[in-house]
Amino acid sequence: MRVAGAIGEARGYGLRDHLCLAFDAPAEFDRQARLFLAEGLERGCRVLYVGDSPPSAAELGGARPGAVRVAPAAATYGAGLVVDPRGQVREYAAAVAEALADGFTGLRVAAQATSLVRTPEQREAFARYEHLIDRYMTRNPFSALCGYDRVSLGADAVAEIACMHPVASPESTPFRLHAGDDALAVGGELDRAGLDLFRLAAVRARSADGEAPGSVVLDVSGLDFVDHRGVLLLAELGRGWGGEIVLRNAPYGTRKLIGLLEPEGVRVEAAA
Repeated sequence: MRVAGAIGEARGYGLRDHLCLAFDAPAEFDRQARLFLAEGLERGCRVLYVGDSPPSAAELGGARPGAVRVAPAAATYGAGLVVDPRGQVREYAAAVAEALADGFTGLRVAAQATSLVRTPEQREAFARYEHLIDRYMTRNPFSALCGYDRVSLGADAVAEIACMHPVASPESTPFRLHAGDDALAVGGELDRAGLDLFRLAAVRARSADGEAPGSVVLDVSGLDFVDHRGVLLLAELGRGWGGEIVLRNAPYGTRKLIGLLEPEGVRVEAAA
């Protein structure tokens, strides 16, 4: 099972986990990236360090030939460009296939991606990419630590990207909207403070999926709190998508709130 929640030290994560690290100093990203990649090597993965000034492959260790690769962010995603979400997923899927063909257990990447999300247009595309690659990870041995400099970008810009990960730095985002095994999933808190961000994230995820209008299943087992405004927003989104949002694994408090409000556009999934 994939991990969802707040990131502490970047260790203890599996072959399909997806982390967002909001950092205040480049040295913090480097430290966490080395932990994350070292564990990947222990698990038999090929590892890739992506950054503006990445260390040498020799610095990262790895006794097996071809186990460690490094690359500038510009060479991986393009310098100053708007990422092609589906194209970038295809690039990583090919890299995973290559790693498996070479006898590795999967691919693990630590990417310092600050330079790729500086403009609103870049963040729009990169948020959709983060959602699509997260979906890919649910089915394939690909794990990633994505790093964003909140001093350079600002907290609001970081939150736009952090919220698309199942694991994120504490206080980087009030909620996490991500891919589940067979549904969208949300964790954290959905209240007045995060409504505009959630609306933005949900629209980006839905547009990235490119699905036809209709109902959407949302696993809320990781949702710690939702208020009436959050429920009404879910209903609004469900109606806007031409169906309803069906809440899976809803806790008692959420079920009771929906029962009281009876909003059109959101309902609780019947127990199996």
